[in-house]
Amino acid sequence: MSEIAIIGAGAWGTGLAIVLGRKGMHRVRIWAYEVDVCQSINQKRINEKFLAGCRIPESVTANNDLAAILSGAEFIVSVMPSQHCRALFEQMRPFIGPEAMIVSATKGIEEGSHLRMSEVIQQVLRDNKARGDFKVGALSGPSFAQEVARGDPTAITIASDEDKLLRTVQQTFSDSAFRVYTNSDVVGVELGGALKNIIAIAAGICDGLGLGHNSVAALITRGLAEMTRLVVACGGRAETMAGLAGLGDLVLTCTGGLSRNRSVGAELGRGKKLSEIIQGMHGMVAEGVFTTTAAVGLARARGVEMPITEQMHAILHDGKSPKEAIQELMARTGKSESGT
Repeated sequence: MSEIAIIGAGAWGTGLAIVLGRKGMHRVRIWAYEVDVCQSINQKRINEKFLAGCRIPESVTANNDLAAILSGAEFIVSVMPSQHCRALFEQMRPFIGPEAMIVSATKGIEEGSHLRMSEVIQQVLRDNKARGDFKVGALSGPSFAQEVARGDPTAITIASDEDKLLRTVQQTFSDSAFRVYTNSDVVGVELGGALKNIIAIAAGICDGLGLGHNSVAALITRGLAEMTRLVVACGGRAETMAGLAGLGDLVLTCTGGLSRNRSVGAELGRGKKLSEIIQGMHGMVAEGVFTTTAAVGLARARGVEMPITEQMHAILHDGKSPKEAIQELMARTGKSESGT
């Protein structure tokens, strides 16, 4: 029986705990910052705050003590918001065992450093001089937590340059409703999962402005093109963007009603201020809001043109009118479809 620690009890962390717990083959411990979330999981077998209506198996327990959660953990699944990743791993570092496999399931890029989440984790853990290299993989793909938790068939991918981690995570996490594929392109899988949230905000803006299917289809297609340019510039593979962590996750997040990033965009398109929208989310996170600044910085550093991402940054952080941003995108100089 595997010992699994999940760090982060939001919707996605809870959904993964349900997947791993329902097999009856693992002991799953989930860390929550909020004491009331721990109590809700342990006493009511439900996460009332972040994933109401989805029963949590008895094999899952919650705690807000990192040392207790990490003690003896063979797998550590990182599902915290991206802006908390570095600080939490600095706290976790003394408690991570020598053989633990780390799975990053957070879809984001760190502001300032422009590092992917697996890079942040490795950078923090390298400071532990008593250890060699840590095994870190990235889990991504089209996966709304609510649908995963209720057992809808779902396919995602685990990326790593460590064959043992790929095989072990695939075997441990897969069940009859949760299929895990393997991929050696960590850069592509992580960036795909992070960048699609920005395009999803843009898709929501189209909806909020009352635009139709033509507009959203064009946005998804051109969004995928600029995601691919940045992935390739950072050393990832273009074909990864045609897979689960690229096109699959992009389509889901841009069109699905459960997408928080799309919902943020829709409210922006209807004229709401970002501060109002975030306040109304009651602690839930739309990663695209944080990722946009880092993505713009990374693209500029790599010399990659990302017009949709640039316009989303202007809307989110400079107060630009969504209607004006769409007009500017449409007024750009004519291009070849295979170029920028």
